[in-house]
Amino acid sequence: MHEDTVAAIITRLGPSGVGIVRISGAEAIIVADRLFAAKNKQPLSGRPGYSITYGYVKDRNGNRIDEALAMLMRAPHSFTGEDVVELQCHGGSVVLRTVLERALQEGARMAEAGEFSRRAFLNGRIDLSQAEAIMDIISAKTELALSTAAENLAGDLKVTICAWREKILELTALLEAELDFPEEDIEFIDRANLSASLEELIIQIQKMLDSYRSGRIIREGIKTVLIGRPNVGKSSILNMILNSERAIVTEIPGTTRDTIEESYDLDGIPLVLIDTAGLRQTNDKAEQIGVERTRAEIPKADLVLYVLDITEEITSEDIEIMKQIPPEKLIVLINKHDLREEIAYAREASEAETLKNRLYFSAKTGTGLAELKERIREMSGSERFAENEGQLLTNVRHKEAMSRALEALKNAAGANRRSGEALELLSIDMRQAWTALGEITGETLEEEIIDQIFARFCIGK
Repeated sequence: MHEDTVAAIITRLGPSGVGIVRISGAEAIIVADRLFAAKNKQPLSGRPGYSITYGYVKDRNGNRIDEALAMLMRAPHSFTGEDVVELQCHGGSVVLRTVLERALQEGARMAEAGEFSRRAFLNGRIDLSQAEAIMDIISAKTELALSTAAENLAGDLKVTICAWREKILELTALLEAELDFPEEDIEFIDRANLSASLEELIIQIQKMLDSYRSGRIIREGIKTVLIGRPNVGKSSILNMILNSERAIVTEIPGTTRDTIEESYDLDGIPLVLIDTAGLRQTNDKAEQIGVERTRAEIPKADLVLYVLDITEEITSEDIEIMKQIPPEKLIVLINKHDLREEIAYAREASEAETLKNRLYFSAKTGTGLAELKERIREMSGSERFAENEGQLLTNVRHKEAMSRALEALKNAAGANRRSGEALELLSIDMRQAWTALGEITGETLEEEIIDQIFARFCIGK
């Protein structure tokens, strides 16, 4: 299947200056020559790699479809490691679909989701962690997320993983040499040196795992949910943070019926802001569904902004809901501070720890906005981003595989300390660590899981 020549539109459909159709495979140049006519009459098959040719895409009758540039990249010096031709046409849905259809008519097959990246992986151009970094670059919400993904695409994580695996394999080989030649009574590796090597690996892997919280925040953002009773100002606060009229604001309670999600770059910290339906008892079925969705968002949130109205008494239901939220995830925003000074909240604060991390706010005047952003920075642990020297672990699949490798190495270190432990068990632990780390780069991962990873890619990648 992966020996077929495939084609796909690799740019977004819609009006634009340029759109690109990529053709990749053993017959990519042959297919391109059948539908592309160079202005200088020279076929692409006679052109060198890394060359660009001006000409026209034509239909089967020789009529011009569009003028285009044909970029030729010969194997193995292309993204996929195969012969590749990219036809740079004018952007637009009709023209790009027509050019793609011509490529399919001339012998190419429609590329599947992620197939270009998969071919790059199978041809050794990138490893699995680099392939996943491509999608991280596309979905990056901040410059920090982009730079982190770019480092992984450049192979920084691959280099680290390969160095760890090479060291583990070296130690395992020495252990198994003793198992293969027991009659020689030779100690191929000093136990003290083995212990030191294992401890060094454990420290390095643990440090990488410790960076995951920061890495996940950079990659996925801080899921920040605004909740509270109807008409306390949640939507107004969302609009103020975004500096945009994103949510509808009226004086009618229950205007927000469903969750509204928006992304915001807070000085490099990606926030995923979620406005929710007001928490109250209601007979309106649509609003009831919204309230249920609001409650479902609370345990999934990294940060909860619980909004209160300073002109209204705090209720027992407010207190009860806030008590269910871990204090390290909760900021209480006492809104409408422009209407009334602090009233019952000082009394309640002495009785309820839930109001300890409170902030007086005005969605009308902007009072408290700067302090809110500062508190979010503090609670996100953003100061630790700079402290994480080297790579950040951003992918949950990588984290799980690395955790299993760390556990196996700890078991090996423990077995090594117990002098009576069989060398076979020590060797098994070492090989488990080596295999787990290989899953990150894709070298030891089952093909079914690799299929699932690339299936999440878009067609053009």
